[in-house]
Amino acid sequence: MEAFLKQHLILRVLFILFIFIGCESNKADLIIENGIIYTMDDFNPIAESVAVRSGKIIGVGSNYYIQSFIGNNTKVLDLKGATMVPGLIEGHGHFMGLGYAKMRLDLSTVSSYDELVDMVSGAVAEAKPGEWILGRGWHQSKWEPVPVPLVKGFQTHDKLSAISPNNPVWLTHASGHAAFGNAKAMELAGVTSETEFGFGGEIIKDLRGNPTGVFNERAQGLVSQYVETEGEDNSSQRALELAVQACLENGITSFQDAGSGSNSINAYREGLSSNSLRIRLYVMLTSRDPDLLKEWYKKGPEIGTGNDYLTIRSIKLNTDGALGSRGAWLLDSYTDRPGHFGMATQSMDYVYEVSRDGLANGFQVNSHAIGDRANREVLDQYEKVFNENPKLAENHRWRIEHAQHIDPADIPRFGLMGVIPAIQGIHMASDRPWAIDRLGRQRIIESAYVWRDLIDSGAILINGTDVPVEPIDPIASIYASTARKTLKGKPEGGYEPNQKMTRLEALKSYTINAAYGAFEEDIKGSIEIGKYADFTVLSQNIITVPEDQILNTKVRYTIINGQIEYKAN
Repeated sequence: MEAFLKQHLILRVLFILFIFIGCESNKADLIIENGIIYTMDDFNPIAESVAVRSGKIIGVGSNYYIQSFIGNNTKVLDLKGATMVPGLIEGHGHFMGLGYAKMRLDLSTVSSYDELVDMVSGAVAEAKPGEWILGRGWHQSKWEPVPVPLVKGFQTHDKLSAISPNNPVWLTHASGHAAFGNAKAMELAGVTSETEFGFGGEIIKDLRGNPTGVFNERAQGLVSQYVETEGEDNSSQRALELAVQACLENGITSFQDAGSGSNSINAYREGLSSNSLRIRLYVMLTSRDPDLLKEWYKKGPEIGTGNDYLTIRSIKLNTDGALGSRGAWLLDSYTDRPGHFGMATQSMDYVYEVSRDGLANGFQVNSHAIGDRANREVLDQYEKVFNENPKLAENHRWRIEHAQHIDPADIPRFGLMGVIPAIQGIHMASDRPWAIDRLGRQRIIESAYVWRDLIDSGAILINGTDVPVEPIDPIASIYASTARKTLKGKPEGGYEPNQKMTRLEALKSYTINAAYGAFEEDIKGSIEIGKYADFTVLSQNIITVPEDQILNTKVRYTIINGQIEYKAN
């Protein structure tokens, strides 16, 4: 009898333990409650609370419903009425460029040529003899007064050379599509009045044939090849860490990296190993390195490495320049430089070749195209490849990066062909005031920043900032996408208001649409059971606040894989 009672007691304990363990296995590691949660799930668009276990979402719904997921070890984050959205995805940027930009002179706020010279002068005073002075972010079209002399819309190097006769200076344009060097930099590079550049670039020269110091598009390589190489020491990991921190502070949980080579990819792998890569990366291979592409064609795409922190499955083509540097490839000449059409920076034969081989080897193809001719030519090459390989092209999700200026005849082709425009809303705020000088009023109205027309064509829009071309601020980009105003709130009613996105469309362009554009909509981009617990918590309801208050929105938390990676002070 005693043995029976002892056995019965053991069984009861085991049963209770089983029930307890079973119940605890259904409990959450983290509960996020008392918020306004925009899920991007059309079947459950707004929730109050979310339950997370092992980095994945296990429950979405009301505060009352989610209480059932609370166990003995559950952490609870009370949003106190704040707004939470799926983790924001930077749809087009340059990840290592973001980090390196923070290690250089930041010229993005410079308002005149004299101010730029003063900033460089300060750097020269602190530099070692012969050390390169590097910077990024200047934009001559935003300067007042206009520099004198002006050659083909750009300043000349004379003032820059005068304050830095012994230190080479190399300053990248805000767009990344031009650069400005002093006499010492040109001397080291062997650039003289006799130096010429052919396809895909331009050395800006004065009437006497002397180089002004400005190098457009691929001509930048004449000087940049002599710049002290980044990544020779620990600078690449420092750049990576700076980029990660900037993303986290701005609510970015995933980043679509628009064109990386071997050095950057090696840095990402090292970041994974050291746990310093704390955001998810979707990497496009640079097409500027044909050998790199051949290497990847042999081994095929890499998907979901390190718990989906690193994916490499696309190729980035570079077909033209930018409007700011007058390198964007146009059907008709620039209004403010008659007879000049911009330029192709890669031949269409090469675009076709990479597109064909990329499709055959399982890679998405994404092409930089800003001007209307570049957009048309890329669509033509895409269409040719799709028609040659209809089965392989059934779910291609190929993209045009920027899609900034599109001839009206080509706008419907995006929806019809399933080509994704990866746009940057913030360019409306920063570029539109001066872009009208480049294109004229009619082209601006009919064919530039035509987001509503693209959406109506059936196209799925992705949004981003093109960082470091623009600051990595999703709030500013969402504001520009919906208000179509500068960040100072001008003009009243917005530029071409018929092309506005709704706020929900803008938020989708930063979440579920961006995930779709990377074949990742099954694991991220919306707050649904089974997806990664990647969230961005905002200080106010970005969907409902008055338009003039959107820019006051702050990031309170950035959560990735169920872990709080950033908390505002």
